[in-house]
Amino acid sequence: MIDKVIIAEDHESSNLTVQKVMEDLRIQQRDYFFYCDDALNRIKLAKKGDLPYDVLITDLYFDDDGTSQIIKDGFELIRAARAVQPDIRIIVFSSENKAAKIKSLYDELHIDGFIRKARHDVKELKSAFEAIAKGERYYSRETSLLLKQTKAYEFTDFDVDIIRLLADGHRQKEISAQLSCSPSTIEKTLKKLRDEFGFLKNEQLVLRCKDVGLL
Repeated sequence: MIDKVIIAEDHESSNLTVQKVMEDLRIQQRDYFFYCDDALNRIKLAKKGDLPYDVLITDLYFDDDGTSQIIKDGFELIRAARAVQPDIRIIVFSSENKAAKIKSLYDELHIDGFIRKARHDVKELKSAFEAIAKGERYYSRETSLLLKQTKAYEFTDFDVDIIRLLADGHRQKEISAQLSCSPSTIEKTLKKLRDEFGFLKNEQLVLRCKDVGLL
C-alpha cells in the first residue's frame, strides 16, 4: 500500500496534475518541493526518523532561477535518493521524449515508471500507482512504443561516432581520417545501418538517431 509520497516538481501546472492524482488516490501524506535539494533532505529526515517515503515522483529537468542548488536535475536526485533509501519506488514525470534517455532511466537508474507530461498524464499516473502498489514496474503504451525503437538494433559506439560526424556535416573521407579507419569501413558500416532500417539515405540515419536520443 502507498501512503506516503514525495514530489519534486518546479512547474506549478504539473504540480497541480500530481496533486489531483494524489487526492483521487487518497494518498495520506504527500509533500511537494520545487527544489531537488529540499526533496532529498526530506527523504533523509524521513528515513532517519524511520518513517520513509513509499514513492518519489520527480521531473528530470528543473529551471535555474538563481537559487544555489547542489542537485540540479532529476537524474542526480534519483541516484541520491536511492543511495539514502534503496527501496524507495520512483516515478519520473517528465516531458522527455527521447527513447534512449527513457531506456537508460529503466536500465541504469532502475526507475519504477515513466510518465510523459501529455494529454492523458493523469490517467497514466493513476495506472502507474496501481502497478507499483502491486510490486510491478509500469510502462505506458507510449513508453513501450518508444523503447521498441532502441531494441531492434543496438548501436555501437563506432556507429554513433560515424553518424554524429555525419550530422556535424563531415564527409565520409573526413570521418575515416578522424576515426583512423579506411573509407570502405565507413561506407560498409553506413550500408549496414541503412539496410537494417530500410533507409536509402544517410540523412535518414541521422534523423533516426536524433529521434531516439542517440545524438
